[in-house]
Amino acid sequence: MSILGAKQITSEDAAAARQRDLDIGRGDIPMPSAAADRPGAAGYKEEGPLPLSSVADTGLDRGFLQTLALKVMNAHGGKTAAEVAEVMKLPARIVRELLESLRARGQLETLGNEQMGLQFDLRYVISGAGIDWVQKALKQSEYVGPAPVPLAAWQAQVVRQSITKDRVDQAAVAKSLSGLVLAPEMVARLGPAVNAGRGILLYGAPGDGKTSIATAIANSFKQPVWVPYAIEVEGEIVKIYDPALHREFDAAPGVVATQDDHEPTAVRPRVTAEDRRWVRCARPIVTIGGELTMDMLDLKFDHLARFYVAPLHIKVTGGVFVIDDFGRQIATPEQVLNRWVMPLESRIDYLTLHTGKKFCVLFDGLVIFSTNLTPRTIMDSAMMRRIPYNFYIGPPTGEDYVEIFRRVCATAGVPFDMEALQSVMALLYGQEKLALARFHPRFIIEHVLARCDYEGRAPTLDKELALDAAGHLFTKQ
Repeated sequence: MSILGAKQITSEDAAAARQRDLDIGRGDIPMPSAAADRPGAAGYKEEGPLPLSSVADTGLDRGFLQTLALKVMNAHGGKTAAEVAEVMKLPARIVRELLESLRARGQLETLGNEQMGLQFDLRYVISGAGIDWVQKALKQSEYVGPAPVPLAAWQAQVVRQSITKDRVDQAAVAKSLSGLVLAPEMVARLGPAVNAGRGILLYGAPGDGKTSIATAIANSFKQPVWVPYAIEVEGEIVKIYDPALHREFDAAPGVVATQDDHEPTAVRPRVTAEDRRWVRCARPIVTIGGELTMDMLDLKFDHLARFYVAPLHIKVTGGVFVIDDFGRQIATPEQVLNRWVMPLESRIDYLTLHTGKKFCVLFDGLVIFSTNLTPRTIMDSAMMRRIPYNFYIGPPTGEDYVEIFRRVCATAGVPFDMEALQSVMALLYGQEKLALARFHPRFIIEHVLARCDYEGRAPTLDKELALDAAGHLFTKQ
């Protein structure tokens, strides 16, 4: 099998690549740093998971997979190898090998052939001995689903697709921020911070666009990432893929290759029907505000089902984690920052199993803190040192304010009226002495639309409507 003219993958290539993955995933985890590995740079190509040819290629113990296959059979009744493979996300030929070994052990029986399209496939049913085995296995873990990926293989993949490799150039940053009215010098300063993929702090008064900037920054990244349904650690299963956070990447897949000296050492098909334990996703983005609690940042162990769910920031590995309104969470700033003080610097986090066993994972992703509190009141100098980029987001200038108002009107389908706007500015910023704020135009237009809808007239903007809406932005003494 060749891909766009690339050399054919041999078993020796695949074996060497898997061994390299294991080496990367064990012990000290090297963080990618070479700019030449970024998209657009010479020689970079997206690297996806290797195809599977045998049980050994999964990186999992045969007994582990046999037990998982039995649990699938127990949960879903009689199944063919193809149907079990659909649940386990493994090639049917590998699953058929597992089921035949279970039949040889007397834990499965066959019900005869069943036609599957143009072919026939044996239908298996779990035997009494198999049920006894499954009952014991379910006491250890009730997980039934896609076969996990070994921790080492997942960490090696994280290195290959690190956010630091997703080069965001000037054009990409300018495009992502084009919907916002920002000074050119601010856009120029934000660019390097986004491209670095390190911690960012945005601070300033409420309503001046910090959340909008964070969201725009998050959408600057375009490279896909491979997310495993679950990983295996010390015989335990940790679920990673979350359909609420992960969106399948819809762009055309690219050629997959790896190279050090301009010669490919292994060619990796990007989407393979053979290893469907991975999902090709857009870089995940999560924004969390006051609901953040400390338990969201630790492994969650289901004591009934006896498997784990990854913490929120680990699910977002390779993506962007925005902590909005930082300092107003249920968890105190000190708790959050103490939890992340070392991961932000070393880019490695440590998680603990319920057995007390610790394991390390890459803390790969861009963390954006957004706050309307004074930074010095919520973090000390040691923490500030670990957030290398900080930006004060101030109020708009008068010209910026008018431009924001024009854009809000255009988006809402309301004709812009400069006279009405001047009346608003005289009331709010002259008479009432309020500070200019970027959220005011949207606030005013939303109130104008609500009144027009209530009165049954077409959306419009005049002095009366504008002043009435602006009156909701302050209270009388």
